[in-house]
Amino acid sequence: MHYVSTRGSAPSLGFEDVTLAGLASDGGLYLPESWPAFSAEDIRALAGLSYVETAVRVMTPFVAGSLTQEELRDLCTAAYARFSHQAVTPLVQLDHQHWMLELFHGPTLAFKDVALQLLGQLFERFLSRRDDHLTIVGATSGDTGSAAIDAVAGREKIDIFMLHPEGRVSDVQRRQMTTVLAPNVHNIAIEGSFDDAQALVKAMFNNADFKSRFNLSAVNSINWARLMAQVVYYFYAAVRLGAPERAIAFSVPTGNFGDVFAGYVAAKMGLPVARLIVATNVNDILHRALADGDYSQGQVVATATPSMDIQVSSNFERLLFDAGGRDGKALAEQMRGFESSRAMRLTNAQRDGAAHLFASARIDSDGMTMAMRWAYDAAGQVIDPHSAIGLAAAREAGVDASTPVVTLATAHAAKFRDAVERATGTRPPLPPRVGDLFAREESYAKLPGTFGAVTAYIAERATPRA
Repeated sequence: MHYVSTRGSAPSLGFEDVTLAGLASDGGLYLPESWPAFSAEDIRALAGLSYVETAVRVMTPFVAGSLTQEELRDLCTAAYARFSHQAVTPLVQLDHQHWMLELFHGPTLAFKDVALQLLGQLFERFLSRRDDHLTIVGATSGDTGSAAIDAVAGREKIDIFMLHPEGRVSDVQRRQMTTVLAPNVHNIAIEGSFDDAQALVKAMFNNADFKSRFNLSAVNSINWARLMAQVVYYFYAAVRLGAPERAIAFSVPTGNFGDVFAGYVAAKMGLPVARLIVATNVNDILHRALADGDYSQGQVVATATPSMDIQVSSNFERLLFDAGGRDGKALAEQMRGFESSRAMRLTNAQRDGAAHLFASARIDSDGMTMAMRWAYDAAGQVIDPHSAIGLAAAREAGVDASTPVVTLATAHAAKFRDAVERATGTRPPLPPRVGDLFAREESYAKLPGTFGAVTAYIAERATPRA
């Protein structure tokens, strides 16, 4: 399997090189040259398989030439051994039509663990084959940081520098990052928003001088390997609800578009997906883009769903490329225009390519609160605010009653205790595996959100290229 850049001019790479590189050298994002095709019989054969075995079947085509099926199975077994539920991503029924796919049973209580526990294993396996050191730089709106840090803390040949917007993540999210005191872990709180942090990371990858000094890699969902791992749970859930004999709809709370794009990949592979509902909060650039073709950056509004407080969605570029005809040169020009003006219109081809599968909804704080209360009162489920955004969108989407609708539950409710308590009157406790979180020592740097300040900090602490 080879991978191409959405911007058309970077060299195609194999899976190992794509995983270690993260972002393409032309500033684009990597995608497979073509989508693997699963037949109805292939999908039917997934019934009854464990999560690990499902993962091996789904991901084998993507890693061809870099890992054997046996190597992939070993890595998946190690990655998911630390999850607290034997099903890894269990389904919970809410009513006759609505289900929740619980993605928060990993070590840091968020869906990011599903991909990042595997990515940590992949990094270690690939680095063991070469005499090299990896410097991971990432930006987080809350959950990616803790999941990535947990996945690579203490690993040889890896340093990680994680940027988060100061004061714009929950206390649990911050402490899950800043209380990891491994010598290869460096937390940086920057002045500004997540979009500012993400822009700094992209600038580091696109700065030839800085990139030449360090072997940079990414753990954000710009890294294809991370997104690939998220495709698995769409197959896992759909098969348990009757696929391939019937189609399943999914509602996905999203800000950076990676999680829902994984559902698009599953559909391209042959999974019968009736609808992908893109659920945003009031930072609604994705809703505006899908509903009206208006991809223009607004001012980030801080909400009770900080992981979705995003106005530039990195992974949306992948959809624009694939749905718009895979014209890398044209997309590069389109993205350069957006990066200078912070606004663009989707082309007719891009809108038409997305319309057959995607719907979207903008959910405000009242809609979020009502969904949390409904889940608690009607189904006895305490859900976090992000999952509530997804559930609210699912319930108003108008999906045919014969089609199951699965909302992705992206975080444990205890990560957002204050918001949950305000909505339901119940304050969810932290699970025992993180119960002492508030007794742990914190360590992180506070920096201005400038390229010079952040790169100087990293340069003093990172291991240069050999």
